[in-house]
This record gives sequence, structure tokens and C-alpha cells, in this order.
Amino acid sequence: MAFTLKLPEVGETVTEGTIERWLKQPGDQVAKYEPIVEVNTDKVNVELPCPVSGTLREILAQEGETVAVGAPLCVIDEVAGETPADISPPKPTAEPVLAPTATPAPEPVAGGAAPARGVSGNGARQPHRATPRVRKLAEELGVSLDVLAGTGPGGRIVEEDVRSAASGAPAKAGVAVEERPAPRAPLAAGAEEEAVALTGIRKTIAQRMSASASSAPHAWLAMEADVTELVRLRESKKEAFRERHGVDLTYLPFMAHAVAQTLLEHPYLNASWAEDKIILRKRVNLGIAVATDRGLMVPVVKDADRLSVTGLSLAMSDLGERARDNKLTLDDVQGGTFTLDNTGAFGAVISKPIINLGQSAIITLEAITKRPRVVGDNAIAVRSVVMLCLSFDHRVMDGHQAGYFLRDVKKRLEATGPDTGID
Repeated sequence: MAFTLKLPEVGETVTEGTIERWLKQPGDQVAKYEPIVEVNTDKVNVELPCPVSGTLREILAQEGETVAVGAPLCVIDEVAGETPADISPPKPTAEPVLAPTATPAPEPVAGGAAPARGVSGNGARQPHRATPRVRKLAEELGVSLDVLAGTGPGGRIVEEDVRSAASGAPAKAGVAVEERPAPRAPLAAGAEEEAVALTGIRKTIAQRMSASASSAPHAWLAMEADVTELVRLRESKKEAFRERHGVDLTYLPFMAHAVAQTLLEHPYLNASWAEDKIILRKRVNLGIAVATDRGLMVPVVKDADRLSVTGLSLAMSDLGERARDNKLTLDDVQGGTFTLDNTGAFGAVISKPIINLGQSAIITLEAITKRPRVVGDNAIAVRSVVMLCLSFDHRVMDGHQAGYFLRDVKKRLEATGPDTGID
């Protein structure tokens, strides 16, 4: 009996998706709930599980093709009498009340040893951190992922780990081997040019940025903040923080905390334009821009105003790692109400960002640099300073509202010092 797999509804605002990669080919056996195809939608790749067990007969939507929700993707000769599973992800409510999303640091096991890779502190096995391509390779070579310790970033299992296990050779511990995409054949172009095909993510970014830039009248402000005391605070805590939580304490969670708390006092910065009205968002869901090999991702820290600096650091580290490993879910990238971009990470000292479509503002944290500044009674001292840049939708607010918001973020950062708690 033939079953036609269709693109399910994968989000409230999602109307189409781009086929990134088929994980099975015609003639392959596929088990119920096994991932069968990767679909890019709303700037995140989703692995669709197969609703039935059977044999993949025909692929109807080719890689690179964009299809609408409900469009047929493939035909499967299913097991007779099996009830197809519902593979549509649950749809979030408009304004659900959630507890803070920060995950506490795992408790050490007896003797101070860390839990085994792939096993949580309570002994529960965690999902293998490997891409579908690596999982498929392991299946082909007869290697169990349960016995592998990944040498990739964040403990990810990479191809070299699988091949080494298959050949009996030990993997090179601690060597992060990044997977490289297959070279793209250049499109027809002149002798001195090369045309590169657009990925699904690049198309989505282009569409959303163009729509935002053309629909929202962008205005821009910048203020300089003296963060000398914040720098001292981070320097005094970063080593202990790393030992305790296993992640680096950067300046970004301090900025995120200042922004989230300030948004509570300036609701029009946490709003969106709806033609005949302005919608003020009650929750502070902070989008954090993350650069990946596939393009810019903006995963969302839900209810960021309820988290401490430590909580924000852990939440952002988790989202950033999963963004780079292509493990984000739709829920991870939906519901953002304001965006923060860490442009200072690559040395920028001033920038003018484009507002994320559907929001009213975006702020950037630029590079912290040492500058001579006047302090006290006309004395000159070397201080650590940073530029804060804000783009805002002039339909939603006027300059004084944006200016007061930026001023208050600056005040919070400048009030942060060695005696400030971060937990």
C-alpha cells in the first residue's frame, strides 16, 4: 500500500520549505519515526521523521526545490495495516507562561569525575551528537555510536571517529574535524566570474532582510559606554565560571541581561507594527544572532528577563552550539521579540543592523577597546569603552523613546562592577 508523505505544518507562520537533503534514496528501507528528509524553513533545518515503515519508492520534491505546506514530498510503500504517525510538531500557544529556560550545571558524579560522554548526570543516555550524514556512515560501516566518544566541537561525533572505529584505529583525541560540504559546481558564468547557487537559508535571509528594510523606516542611534568595571568583574570571575559551568563567561550575557531588564521599562522597544495597531509584547524573548557556516541564525532565549547573567550565559551557549551543529528546532527560532547581535566578536566598533522582520528594534554590542577618557575633575585615564548601536522602526516609536532605552542600557552596563552578582 502506497503512502504519500506531505510537508506538514511546522509552524504558525511557515507556509513553505526548501528540500535541503534526502537522507534516504529510492529503494531504501525506512523505519517509522526515522528521519527521511531535511527541510529548511524559517532559517532552521528540520529533520522530518517518516510517519510509516516501508520502502521509499519515489522522491517527488528534489533537493533545492521549495514546496508549500501540504505538497507531496515522496511516495513510500508502507507496511500493510500500519497507522501513520502525526509528525507535525506541537504548535506553541500565543503567550504561554514558561519557567526560566536556563539549565543548571550538572552535579558532579562521585569522586568528582565527569559523567561519561553521551550520558547525563542521572545516568540517562543523551541523544548522539552527530549529523545525519555521520549517522548514515556509521550505519553503513556497522559502527555503533554508543561506543564512540566524539572528537568534534562540543563532543560531536564526526566522520573520522566513525571511520577510525570501523578500521580499528584509535581516533585522534581532542582533534576537532569539521565536516566540509561537498564542493558546489559553479553555475554558468563568465571566465572571470563564478555564480554560486543560493542555499535555502541564504534565500530566507535575503527575503526577510529585504522585506524589513523596505517596509520599516529604519532610524539609528549609537552611544558609548564606559565598561571598565564590567571588564574587571569578568576578569575576576571567568576562570571559576569556566571550571564550574564548562563554558566561557563572555560579555554578551551581561549585555543580554541589561537589555532584557531595560525592555521591561520600555515596552515599545519590545513591540511590532501591525498596520492599524502596535502590538506590545508581554514576554521578553531575546533573539541572539549566531554566525554559522550555513548563514546567520537567530535562536531565541525565551523569557530572558527572568534569567541571571549565569542563566543567560548557559542558555546562549547551548543555543549557539546547537545552531552551529544544525540542531536547532523550530521552537528555538520562533517567538523572538527583540534581537541582540554581538558584532564586536569580529572587531567591529560601530555598525547599523537591519531589524529582524516583525520586531521593532535590534541592538549591537561592539568591540570593547581601551581609550583615553576624561574622568573625575578633568583627569585623563585609559578606560575600557564600547559602542552600543540601535536600529529601530520609526513607525513604532520616536527618537526620544529609542534614546531613553539606549541610555538606560548604557547605565546598567556602567553600573556593573566587581561587586555585582551574576547568579
